[in-house]
Amino acid sequence: MNDSKDFLYPEKWLSKASTGERVACELRMRIISGLIESGTMLSENKLATEYNVSRSPIREALKVLSNENLIRLERMGAVVVGLTEKEIEEIYDVRLLIETFVFERLVKNDTDHVVRELTKILEMMQIAIKYKDADEFALQDVLFHETIIRSIDHSYITMIWNNTKPVMESFILLSMRMHFNEKYDDLSRIMRNHELYIDAISSKNRKIMIQSLHQNFDDVQGKVDDLWMSQQMLSKAREQEKE
Repeated sequence: MNDSKDFLYPEKWLSKASTGERVACELRMRIISGLIESGTMLSENKLATEYNVSRSPIREALKVLSNENLIRLERMGAVVVGLTEKEIEEIYDVRLLIETFVFERLVKNDTDHVVRELTKILEMMQIAIKYKDADEFALQDVLFHETIIRSIDHSYITMIWNNTKPVMESFILLSMRMHFNEKYDDLSRIMRNHELYIDAISSKNRKIMIQSLHQNFDDVQGKVDDLWMSQQMLSKAREQEKE
């Protein structure tokens, strides 16, 4: 793929990715951000030219995005379907179900190791705030929740997480970029919510667990609004580039 400052997906997250995965990550970000609108026709030939790759990785990328219901495959290309607000809320519902289940399992387990790992990640998130690195903050945020989920070593829960992670990762990345640009002061609240998660796991206190889940998932509408704001920011940036 060509190097480009216009790419939305962080290059440093793609060190082990295949060419098809790289294209899928970038197209996913463009679709979820709204830069590629619903109803847009995606041509294999045009995408191959844009990303300077053969059609084989383009087909691989389109298949991935089709499985995520972001596009509908057509002959020699695809039609962008995108995501509705309802579907975004449903994705967060899946995360809530997963993390509620995981919390209940953690009550019965030794949590010292996972608490140490989460504390380290929280420190990395704080460093990302200090250096105003939205992408690193988003990366650590995803890792924080993935560490909780993987801690119970449940193969089917992990499979569900892996299936929803790519879209969720894009949401978080876009939201954190918006926060660092438009709602920087709100990052302290986000950090407190993550601290509450750790307290809940450490104490195995269900009341704290419920409180932490409510604080992280009751504001899904706010997350939808964050995504909308990030779309507006990207649109304004593109308009300024054209002027």
